[in-house]
Amino acid sequence: MTGIIARTFGRPDILYLPAVGAPRNVAGVFREAPTEAIDQDGHPILIVAPTWRVERDLVPDIRRGDRIQPGNGRTYAVLNHDPSGSPADDAFLICELERIFE
Repeated sequence: MTGIIARTFGRPDILYLPAVGAPRNVAGVFREAPTEAIDQDGHPILIVAPTWRVERDLVPDIRRGDRIQPGNGRTYAVLNHDPSGSPADDAFLICELERIFE
């Protein structure tokens, strides 16, 4: 289901720039506006930093400091990442981001 959501509400061409490995385009949902999420305990939380929701299996080795370019002319670094509160095998990974000024 996350793949359908990513293709419908997201972008198919977010450039993922891992610290280790080759850059590649990954489908995901990028948001700069605050967004609500569900934590691992099922509680709603508000994330005020930019976020990237991506299928876990597309970025299995994601880590703090990896970067993305969502197509808006800006670059963002991954601050942290957590699985969504969904128990589904294909649930989103929610990455909290920080804009990089280069």
